[in-house]
This record gives sequence, structure tokens and C-alpha cells, in this order.
Amino acid sequence: MTDVRTETVPLVDGSALRLTVAEPVSAVRGGIVVLHEARGVTDAVRNLVHGLAAEGWLAVAPHLYHRDGADEIDETESAERVQAQVDRLDGEQVMADTDTAFGWLADHGIRADRMGVIGFDVGGSVALLVAAKRSLGAAVTVAGENTLRATSGLPALIEAAPHLSCPWLGIYGEPVDGEPDPEIGRLRDAAASSEVATDVVVYPRSGHRFDADPDAAADAWQRTLNWFDSHLR
Repeated sequence: MTDVRTETVPLVDGSALRLTVAEPVSAVRGGIVVLHEARGVTDAVRNLVHGLAAEGWLAVAPHLYHRDGADEIDETESAERVQAQVDRLDGEQVMADTDTAFGWLADHGIRADRMGVIGFDVGGSVALLVAAKRSLGAAVTVAGENTLRATSGLPALIEAAPHLSCPWLGIYGEPVDGEPDPEIGRLRDAAASSEVATDVVVYPRSGHRFDADPDAAADAWQRTLNWFDSHLR
């Protein structure tokens, strides 16, 4: 049975990065860094780490809020409180924490071309930025509402997308009003101008986030697995 556990890695700045990890019980196909949503390393993130390990991937999720001593923001907290936590993220520190997670995979025998990254919500933005700045095998962004909005500590996605260095899949939901989001269209065009394979999928809404729809969530999960299957080999 696949177990999910948390490890602690000391950093050069004197802090310690927590990593939630899961290892396959069978042969390891490669490694995937999981970048958490705005509320931190939630049960949903832990379930994803577990699910990837069950598919044969060594999975590791860095706790990006560790400098604030936080793992997860309680669901009862307001959207303003969550956004304030997101806005405290520093781009260089986030990239350093992500690099530590990739280093953890390398220490476990995973080559760079067999490493992938997947991010959700604000983590989805980080996943695209990582795919533009680091050498790895594949990246996936899974985004809900307002995920293209600028975050104070992170560069603009549309500026980063033309510099993608590995295949990137973007999974988005329609806005609440059901109208096409022109920002997603611009991001699609910017990503397509890179020299790697890219794809952007937009799911329709039916009164809630697309990932709350079982059919859409199942389809997005299968697309994610197919993307890593195709490019991490």
C-alpha cells in the first residue's frame, strides 16, 4: 500500500522545507513535483500525491508557506486571508523551494528528463513558471478561478509562456458567466509561440468549479496522466 509521509529538509537560509511525499510500491517510472493550491497542502493535495504514486510516479509536494510556519489554511478562513497568504509568496523563494523538491527527486535516482511538475490554483501558475525557467520533462497547470490574475511575488504568465522549455498542458474552467476568458486565449497563443508541445483545455461550468464535476475531474485527471505518460519517457 502506498503511504504518504512528510519529510523535512534543511535549507541554506536556516529554515526547513517540509515535503509531503509518496513512493510507488512497484517500479518507479519517474518523479513529479506537486505544487499546492492557495490554501496550502490540503487533503486534496495529499490525495493527488497518493494518486500519482499509485500510477508509478515518485511524487513530492513542497510546502511553499513554510517560512510563515503554515502548511494549510483552514477552510473557514476568508478569501481575503487566503489571498494575503498568496501575496506574501516571493518568486525567488518559491523557485528555490521547487528546486529543493527536484533535488529530492534527483537524490532518489530520477533524471531531469523523467521529472515533471503539476500545480493547482496558484501552484498552477508556479508550474508554468518552472517550466519556463528549468530543464525538466513535462508540466501541467490545473487552474480554477482567477488563476491568471497577477500575484505580487510572481511574474506574469503570458510573459513567461513563450519561453517554455518543456511540454506544457494547461487545464482551465470557464468563468462563472460562461463567457470565454480572453486571458486564457492570450495565454494559449503565448504558449504556442514556444518551441515545445503545448495544449490548453477549457472545461464548461455548470454552476460550480469544473473540478467539482465528476466527469470533468475524471477527464482532467486522465489528460494529466496521458501528458506525463507521453513526455516523461
